[in-house]
Amino acid sequence: MQWTDDGLILGVRRQGETSVVLELFTRDHGRHLGLVRGGRSRKLRPTLQPGNTVRAEWRARLDDHLGAYTVEPIETRAGRLMERADALHGVGHLAHLLRLLAERDPHEALYAAAEIVADHLHDPETAPALIVRLELEILSELGFGLDLSQCAATGETEDLIYVSPKTGRAVGREAGAPYAEKLFALPPFLVARGANASPTAADVAAGFALTGHFLNMRVWEPRGLRPPDSRAAYLATTSRK
Repeated sequence: MQWTDDGLILGVRRQGETSVVLELFTRDHGRHLGLVRGGRSRKLRPTLQPGNTVRAEWRARLDDHLGAYTVEPIETRAGRLMERADALHGVGHLAHLLRLLAERDPHEALYAAAEIVADHLHDPETAPALIVRLELEILSELGFGLDLSQCAATGETEDLIYVSPKTGRAVGREAGAPYAEKLFALPPFLVARGANASPTAADVAAGFALTGHFLNMRVWEPRGLRPPDSRAAYLATTSRK
C-alpha cells in the first residue's frame, strides 16, 4: 500500500530512540498516523512541528498497518507560531478539533479550511473568527450542523439575530424578542450573507459562546469529554488583546 498526500501536522510522539509517530490531517486520506524513522534527528525535527504542512509519502504492507512516512516540508509555520502564546494555544485547539473526526476519514473541504486557519494563527485580528467558523464546520462534518439560513419560527431569511440553544436554528429579531434572554446571539459574520463582514470582538465572543455550547452538548459531553484546555487558553489569551 502506498500513497502521497499533503498533510497538516497535528502532533508527534516519540517512538524508540530515533523515530516518531507522526499524526497528519491530510487532504485526501483524513487524519492519518505513520512512523517517521529518524524523526528525532536534527534535520527532521524543525519540519515535524505542529502547524507545519508537509508532503508525505505513506507506505505499508497492509492498509490497516501503522505504516511509515517520508516527508518533505511545504509550509513551515511553527517558527512564527512559537512567537505568540495565542498562536500556540490556537494550534493546539486546531489539533483537538480535527481529532474529533474519525481516523482515516477524508474531509477535503475541511482540510482546506484548516490550512487557512493555520496560515492565520499568528494574526490575532483574523484568527479568532476563522476558528469560530472552523468549529461550526466541525459540527457540520460530525452531523450536528446548525441551521442559520432562516428563522425557525417564520421561515424569514432577513434580520436573523438569535439561535435557539436547543435546536441550533436561527431565530429572527421579531420572533425571538420575547425569548431574547434564553437565546444565543447570532453574530452577523456567521450569517450566510454576512460571511464577509468584519466581526467585532463582541461578535467573535458571541460566536465562541455559540459554538462552545453546541460542541459541549452534542460532541464533548456525549463522548465523555471536557472542553479542551487549549480552547480555554486560546480564549483567555485572545480576550486580553
